[in-house]
Amino acid sequence: MTTIPHWINGSPTQGAATATQPVFNPATGAEQARVVLGGSTDIDAAVQAASAAFETWQDSSLSQRVQVMFAFRQLLVEHEEELGRIISAEHGKTVDDARGEITRGREVVEYVCGLGDVLKGSFSDQVSRGVDVHDFRQPLGVVAGITPFNFPAMVPLWMHPVAIATGNTFILKPSERDPSAANFVAELYKKAGLPDGVFNVVHGGKDAVDAILTHPGVEAVSFVGSTPIAKYVHEQATSHGKRVQALGGAKNHAVVLPDADLEFAANHITAGAYGSAGERCMAVSVAVAVGDAADALVEILTRKANDVQVGPGDVPGTEMGPLVTKAAQERVENAVGTAATQGATVVVDGRGLKIDGHEEGFFTGPSLLDHVTTEMDAYKEELFGPVLAIVRAESLDQAIDLINANPYGNGTALFTASGEAARRFQRKIKIGMIGINVPVPVPMSYYSFGGWKDSLIGDSPIHGPEGIRFYTRPKVVTSRWPQPKQQVTAGFNFPTSS
Repeated sequence: MTTIPHWINGSPTQGAATATQPVFNPATGAEQARVVLGGSTDIDAAVQAASAAFETWQDSSLSQRVQVMFAFRQLLVEHEEELGRIISAEHGKTVDDARGEITRGREVVEYVCGLGDVLKGSFSDQVSRGVDVHDFRQPLGVVAGITPFNFPAMVPLWMHPVAIATGNTFILKPSERDPSAANFVAELYKKAGLPDGVFNVVHGGKDAVDAILTHPGVEAVSFVGSTPIAKYVHEQATSHGKRVQALGGAKNHAVVLPDADLEFAANHITAGAYGSAGERCMAVSVAVAVGDAADALVEILTRKANDVQVGPGDVPGTEMGPLVTKAAQERVENAVGTAATQGATVVVDGRGLKIDGHEEGFFTGPSLLDHVTTEMDAYKEELFGPVLAIVRAESLDQAIDLINANPYGNGTALFTASGEAARRFQRKIKIGMIGINVPVPVPMSYYSFGGWKDSLIGDSPIHGPEGIRFYTRPKVVTSRWPQPKQQVTAGFNFPTSS
């Protein structure tokens, strides 16, 4: 049985870990490897390696850091297929979907390849007689990322390229459910010429997380996961003097107006709801059908849900793979049963799906629930599975009020042919990321990703300009260079710019 080690100071290591945890193939249900579970000793070893590396990495030239990122980006391109299959084997998503997440992560690497322009400071000449002011940004030191299972390549790539390119050193604590992608990325960094200790991987559970949150040598923590854990991470890390990015859960709504192209809307909502088996923080989990759109929309969504090809992620033609664990499969199928008990109409029932040759896999088919109300568990809870709930509304304004009342504020979408409706929606909705005829509005890497309300704890979105700001701190320099032997009178009052 393969054992997946940590990666500390440029090489794989068992570290001090004595415990391991199984890593499953979700398509077969079989244990395929074991991952070491580190704790405070392993986190401390990674911090020590990262601290030592920071002493030289912070003084490396911007050109050197960017050249490493260019090389790393090329290696991501060359090894996309291999990395995609590693992700598919441990997560369950299709290889095509895995390649897609690698591409979206690589876009962040491409963004920081242009860091020379992004990091330019400002200069003000002659703010007072003979006095100039300029500013610049410097790295924080050792920073860490705690990332979820659903995007084992993309979400970490939203963090560590920005942190490393700006001069920090990084410790990644990936999900123990699909840990191999992190080690593979570490090897690519080494091939790209990144010095040892700049990027480290420590596997583990809560012990490793708590060690990161409390270690005095860690300056900042980035986290993506559920809202309760995001709140915990934010509280613990800030109480120990750290900067925190904490992105939480979601309940994303797609509103469909009667003037929309319903075939187009249903096609994209189906992909947004069932892609990656619904295990996305930006998945469409609620479709709000407005007025006369409802019955026709449900009819089309039913047809499309029944047409989704479910199977192993590495089989060509598969559109949706299994869920990541047996527990996730049971939780999602129980939620469908609860929805029926609470009065929802189960239009498409994905429970009990068996795939020939993969009967022990963690498969469940797409489920479509109609006549869902805001009081039902299927509406209130983040199911994180292939379940789409239909809520009916009488008007766009009612749909807006419904979404704004939801505690989450990650993403939303509107399908319409009306520019006026789109403008009203995007101005009134209390959501961080909005799509107009776009179901999954994940912004490009040169914008920042982050929701509102319980989807973002604190005020630090990820990647883009906000990511640069998060991993650096500013210095403002006020300077005077008097001529030799020039007498400059100093005043005892508070200095002014006169």
